[in-house]
Amino acid sequence: MKRNALPAAPGTLPWSTEPPAIELRHLRKQFGAFRAVDDVSFTVRRGEVFGLLGSNGAGKSTIIRILSGLLSPSGGDASVLGFDVAREPETVRRHIGYMSQKISLYEDLSVRQNLDFFGGVYGLSPTELRERQAWALSVAGLEDRANAMVRDLSGGWRQRLALVSALLHRPQIVFLDEPTGGVDPISRRRFWQLIDTMAAEGITLLVTTHYLDEAEHCDRIALIHAGRLVALGTVTELKGVFAGRAILEVTCPRFAEALVRLESEPWVLEASIFGTRLHLVVRDADLARAAALALLHETGNEPAGVERIIPSLEDVFIHTIEEADAEARGPTTSTPPPGDHSPIGGSH
Repeated sequence: MKRNALPAAPGTLPWSTEPPAIELRHLRKQFGAFRAVDDVSFTVRRGEVFGLLGSNGAGKSTIIRILSGLLSPSGGDASVLGFDVAREPETVRRHIGYMSQKISLYEDLSVRQNLDFFGGVYGLSPTELRERQAWALSVAGLEDRANAMVRDLSGGWRQRLALVSALLHRPQIVFLDEPTGGVDPISRRRFWQLIDTMAAEGITLLVTTHYLDEAEHCDRIALIHAGRLVALGTVTELKGVFAGRAILEVTCPRFAEALVRLESEPWVLEASIFGTRLHLVVRDADLARAAALALLHETGNEPAGVERIIPSLEDVFIHTIEEADAEARGPTTSTPPPGDHSPIGGSH
């Protein structure tokens, strides 16, 4: 029996005109002494591509499994299409599609036989199955491979087959749990084109990923860290955390040594390694650039370059995680060094 929607959770879009597709209120999941999901609240509107972004072990997959009716929450509430996931898990599962991290296909069957199997699991009639199978083969670009054995398909083709298999019964919501793990960049791009096609048809998609470039495709993103929601919004809104500050990218031969020197400077608010480069968060880009170049020259760490860049989602991710970890550690007291009157301002 369908229940009334829960009261609006934090993260509800104020301009939404219909009940949300997914709603969490103070959701918790405990495994013994370990709290995998800790007081998480957000909503997902219908037709939205919503991303759960976080490192491995952050709690993303646990949230997906709770919303899919595969795990019972330890506390709080969650609903999918108005159905309570704890009280009505079977009803929830009839209305969703689910693609797990490990693609669940039968390798000893052909593409068509896999679609036949999943269509039977979803209870499609022979007529419905023929219609949906033709749709699936077309959308996935598998018409010419319909009789190929799954074991002979590349990772990208298997991935597409797994997605359309989860869509055979026309679910209104699809959960994709790390769907592009282990596939090449071109296959990942094509897969996201397929996701965009699904969203254009009005399907709600909730995607977990730790690929930051993929998260850029999402309408909104929830950043999960250590089981907690630490940021929520569009990519533009999340990047707003750097309003009033600038990011400089530093290149030099001994970047690890440069990190140690630069992060101790009072005008550097944050310093992080990005591959073989450094990113510095500063208040005044021009003064900080000159000061950084002078320090690198003084230490013979050349040739060196310092350029201002547009903040990336990776910058947001690292900044937010570091702030969350600092908050978890609690306040620390420190005495500013005497004579700290840097014209660049700020404190580290």
